[in-house]
Amino acid sequence: MFDPRHQSRTITEGADKTANRAMLRAMGLGDKELAQPFVGVATVWSEATPCNLNLDEQGKVIATAVAASGGTPRRFNTISVSDGIAMGHKGMKASLISREVIADSVELMMRAHCYDALIGVAGCDKSLPGMLMAMARLNFPSIFVYGGTIMPGRHKGKDVTIQDAFEAAGAYAAGTINDEELHAVECAVCPGAGACGGQYTANTMACVAEALGMALPGSTSPPAEDADSRQPWLTHIGTQVMNLLKSGLKPSDILTKEAFENAIAIAATTGGSTNIALHLPAIAHELGMKITLDDVQRVSERTPLLADLRPGGRYVMLDLHKIGGVPVVLKALLEAGALHGDCMTVTGKTMAENLKEVYLPVGQDVVVPHTRALSETGGLVVVRGNLAPEGGVVKTAGVKKLKQTGPARVFDSEEAAMAAVQAREIQRGDVMVIRYEGPKGGPGMREMLGVTAAIVGQGMGYDVALLTDGRFSGATRGLMVGHVGPEAQVGGPIALVKDGDIITLDAEAGVLSVDLTDEELAERRANWVNPNPAPERGSYAKYAKSVGPACEGAVTH
Repeated sequence: MFDPRHQSRTITEGADKTANRAMLRAMGLGDKELAQPFVGVATVWSEATPCNLNLDEQGKVIATAVAASGGTPRRFNTISVSDGIAMGHKGMKASLISREVIADSVELMMRAHCYDALIGVAGCDKSLPGMLMAMARLNFPSIFVYGGTIMPGRHKGKDVTIQDAFEAAGAYAAGTINDEELHAVECAVCPGAGACGGQYTANTMACVAEALGMALPGSTSPPAEDADSRQPWLTHIGTQVMNLLKSGLKPSDILTKEAFENAIAIAATTGGSTNIALHLPAIAHELGMKITLDDVQRVSERTPLLADLRPGGRYVMLDLHKIGGVPVVLKALLEAGALHGDCMTVTGKTMAENLKEVYLPVGQDVVVPHTRALSETGGLVVVRGNLAPEGGVVKTAGVKKLKQTGPARVFDSEEAAMAAVQAREIQRGDVMVIRYEGPKGGPGMREMLGVTAAIVGQGMGYDVALLTDGRFSGATRGLMVGHVGPEAQVGGPIALVKDGDIITLDAEAGVLSVDLTDEELAERRANWVNPNPAPERGSYAKYAKSVGPACEGAVTH
């Protein structure tokens, strides 16, 4: 039998714990509360980003529901870095590092205070995988809660998202829009609280949480500010976490290899973010499992593209919510034979049991049946070759051009690449190479949304290819390869490329290569000197020394 108080007994029972209990009583706990299971309610609330702005209020609702269900809620907070605000400057180095800090801090709070179960509430990009990593690592009964998507803005009669703001900046630099239009877009795209509205990293990882079975079915699509839709889920979570404590169902019972394949499938079928190729291996690593780029490629190849979501498609998360949310996508995958229906979930039921009464609505084209798939394969492709022996990741959903061969334009930082784009030095047919931005080299593996958005804004989104050992935002569109490994900082082939070298990127054939012989590459490697010194102190230095390769999830242990 699983003991619902398997941790909290340590601090609430015995004469030797009198002082421990005294401190708990100082916070208003009485005999009743001390005798109940302790449930950690972790949020990433802050005023750093709209993604997390109302998570404190959601945490309060959840805590009230836990108390009403016979548990003792203990709320606490952790950090979150805003990818949107950190984008395009050195602050983005902190983004991926924050994923590890979130996982570590939640683990430490749970272990130090002997909480029996975890409810994790996350909003901005890295807080979702960070919270899921903590759940997998602790292996206590856990439920993941997504804070919700932002409502789309409206501009000139169209839905707009943060992607439009980045691309408007590129258009402004190209002289195609004026000051007034730029300001109008800026004021329209983010109307309130919630994570970025398209199928970018936050919404992709929210879908992943449901597909993994770690979130309640249907709980991840309601907008952050739609209280009528969110309130029932937040209240139900209090009851369900107590059910988990009674049954002893743990993340290790849910997060199987098949569950991870379901997660890859929902990212592939929705044209989701390439960042899942970092986050899913990292979550699996916490359980001693391996999810590889080969798994991403294999599952994406067998998964049809069924959801027409931005940035490659037309719709946003709100539109998906209106037709039934993530369960509709999962049901479409199940009917396509692309989902493992026998995987266990936090409901205590299998995925197929959860989806029994779910139907794909007619008269809409946000999600289509597999018989009318937008593409026979999913929106994620892994490329390899002499330029990327460990692989690179391409988002192909909505990309009109999947092949390019052209001369390299090489930059040793995002800033150098952005300056060249803004100076109109990049020509159609060029292949931009941005390096020393990998996990160790950044450090922190920055996203290149500013550069890609500027290229799109100049009208060259499908005429210029870009590859990097850094990452791309889920909002990136165009022919772009991220996670190229081995990274430049460790002397990978990307460090050896020179301006004018001919690079071939073929996402259809899965190839990324440079027109150099093995002998030429070996000669360049022998003469290579790393121009990018590692940081000497602080969080960045600690991360750079401990982080592993992108193909293994860029984990630090």
